[in-house]
Amino acid sequence: MGKTARYALEWGVGLSLGLHALLLTVHFVMPDASHFKLRDRGLDVVLVNSRHAQRPDKADLLAQSNLDGGGTGEKGDKLATPLPPQDSSQAGTGLVEAQRRSEQAETPQMQAMTTARSKASIASDTRQTNPVDTPRQASGYDLLDSSAAVARIEAQIDKDLVDYAARPRKKFIGARTEEYRFAQYVEDWRQKIERVGNLNYPPAARGKLYGSLLLSISIRADGNVKHVEIQRSSGNKILDDAAVRIVQLSSPFPSFPDAIRKDTDEIVITRTWKFTNADVVRTENTE
Repeated sequence: MGKTARYALEWGVGLSLGLHALLLTVHFVMPDASHFKLRDRGLDVVLVNSRHAQRPDKADLLAQSNLDGGGTGEKGDKLATPLPPQDSSQAGTGLVEAQRRSEQAETPQMQAMTTARSKASIASDTRQTNPVDTPRQASGYDLLDSSAAVARIEAQIDKDLVDYAARPRKKFIGARTEEYRFAQYVEDWRQKIERVGNLNYPPAARGKLYGSLLLSISIRADGNVKHVEIQRSSGNKILDDAAVRIVQLSSPFPSFPDAIRKDTDEIVITRTWKFTNADVVRTENTE
């Protein structure tokens, strides 16, 4: 082998060894996952159990479906405190009966919400305090399913509480003593009812029938009648129907003044109606 060829071979071997030594100093590591951690704060989404075809103009919360809830609540809070109980210490028996039925209708719903909340809390506490009691370690899918179930229950409870707080603010009027701001409105209501009633006294009852009944009338803030309910019948369908018809003929009543409208959406007036043997209609406070 010539000198030139040997010289080239030595340079080639030396260069190869140098490159291999350089490659041995190079290290590859996995990238730090924390650098790719998402910094999105997330979205607050609730689950609703109904939907509307029309999308609301201004949504208070995000949900899986469009839902225009309406209501009269002043704030669009997710959670709300149920309304305080009405003071019935001065109410008559007719008013107390109306309030009692209203509370009985609400009690099953509130009990159901309380039970669901308790079950959700117990399920969550059991997973946290007794992990050893489970026969096997829960998988990620199991935890996700359980968390989703709890979230659905709590979302429904929150919706029920919001609906509860958004109910119309009612004032029950049936006792002898009433707040001054309601007294004038009720007096105007009485005068109109009796005037219309005497002008439209039932012909079938003139000189023949007389009696009394207990009637509750729900009036909205705009003066329109929302509901009429006979709390105690007169025992005669002609007189009962005549009382309801007189209310319908008298409607609408005056709108609520500002002093009432500021904290009241609905007034429930409970009165004893008397059809006398003189063919006159009178309304009186409940005893």
